[in-house]
Amino acid sequence: MPLASEILEQVFREEYGRIIATLIRLSGSFDLAEDSLQEAFASAAANWEKDGAPRNPGAWLTTVAHRKLLDAVRREKTKAEKQPALEYESERLQPYDQPPSLEEGVEYPDDRLRLIFTCCHPSLGREAQVALTLRTLGGLTTTEIARGFLVPEPTLAQRLVRAKNKIRVARIPYEVPSLELLGERLSAVQTVIYLIFNEGYSATSGVSLVRRDLCIEAIRLARVLCELLALEPENLGLLALMLLQDSRREARMNEHDEIVTLEDQDRSRWDHKEIEEGLVLIETALRLGRVGNYQLQAALAAVHAEAKYADETDWPQIVALYKELMRINSSPIVALNHAAAVAMSEGLEKGLRLLEEAGVSGKLDHYYLFHASRADLLRRLSRSQEAATAYTRALSLATNRVEQQYIRKRLIEVT
Repeated sequence: MPLASEILEQVFREEYGRIIATLIRLSGSFDLAEDSLQEAFASAAANWEKDGAPRNPGAWLTTVAHRKLLDAVRREKTKAEKQPALEYESERLQPYDQPPSLEEGVEYPDDRLRLIFTCCHPSLGREAQVALTLRTLGGLTTTEIARGFLVPEPTLAQRLVRAKNKIRVARIPYEVPSLELLGERLSAVQTVIYLIFNEGYSATSGVSLVRRDLCIEAIRLARVLCELLALEPENLGLLALMLLQDSRREARMNEHDEIVTLEDQDRSRWDHKEIEEGLVLIETALRLGRVGNYQLQAALAAVHAEAKYADETDWPQIVALYKELMRINSSPIVALNHAAAVAMSEGLEKGLRLLEEAGVSGKLDHYYLFHASRADLLRRLSRSQEAATAYTRALSLATNRVEQQYIRKRLIEVT
């Protein structure tokens, strides 16, 4: 039988976002909701260890958190306008001096969709959107978020305070946007989730290439989004993309904590369960008939995932997918990736020419992967001196220690 602490940890992962969203709806306050839920978890830790966990832990926590919230609102007269709604909720709760008896379960609404759109409201800056999403829907602490994004904890704390204050002062509605705004706002939500994943998959800086906790949290948030908006193909595409990329996580580093490139990875170390799920998701999304950016990126990842060996990769198919991606999402980075695929499919010289065309605008001048990709093609073409110059430029721009180590190794090879 699982220990009470293990059950509590599982409930925290599975129910935190759902319960906090309901509490925020009831109180209109992020802080009151968070404090009430933390108190409920503290009560659970004490009671469950002594009396055992209830059969419906999520409902138990919801009930206790509601009570804590009602107590807090009564203490804080500034929330008096919310009192009627909370009093209505309290009618369904038992007297405060009795432990909840919830063996039959308690129904409570799922407000996570409203919370996701509130956290990602366009009036908030992108950094605030990311931090607030992780704090509320993910239940991560300020310390954990600050560590994950390598910012000082006081800086992150102030960012959260400002975001919450802006929501309150600007009266940002706690709601799913109207149909005409849904697409634009949903895109922001998807972007925030993918930013969280990318920071976990290829950390911007620090001593580790991968931050597994951020990858896991982004995938979990994407699952929530798919659960709440199941017929939106880009949600499915986003989840598929992250699963297919995450499947390679264990093979991306060797025993010396060095980067292993995709073509050199031991594919037996890939997570084939994640690959299978990702392939099903992208097939489902594409059948819905509204192809978008994340679906195409997931389709690209699927081509790599389906190749048992690197030399079996269908590069012409990848080139075709990148052409379609450039049609709907033209950007220098997509052009860079297309050029790299062309190099593998149609020849290094042609790929290098396209890559340098992608850099003509100057928008990739400070993007280290542009210079690293160019250096790699030059190395393969035995143009060592030019490759060394490009690797040196890439090294000056890279901020992650593992990536810096990889570039230095390549630089030594060509000098």
